[in-house]
Amino acid sequence: MNDENKTVKTEGVSVSRNYFKEFFKYKWITKNLAFFLFLALIGVLYIANGHTSDRTIRDISKLENEIKELQYEYKTVKSEVMLKSEESQIIKAVEKAGLKTNKELPVRVKITE
Repeated sequence: MNDENKTVKTEGVSVSRNYFKEFFKYKWITKNLAFFLFLALIGVLYIANGHTSDRTIRDISKLENEIKELQYEYKTVKSEVMLKSEESQIIKAVEKAGLKTNKELPVRVKITE
């Protein structure tokens, strides 16, 4: 019996080994080279797309964390400004400079023509 004519049974279907030799011949490979290159290009694009999306996700996560930090800083500064703008805090701050609040009522000046 010749090795080329041996049949191999796979899943109930007999396939000739000669078929595999015919399938992978040089002419068949060169005939389908453009398709293989197309598949390789699609694979490279798929991998590049995955890397790009990973980088974008990392950038988005980094920016979200930065936004949270800036929001916390904004709230802290806002509360400090609100506290320092209270009348009692302003009075304490200007006493160090020697200024005092006026206890007398303001005088209204009328100008007659």
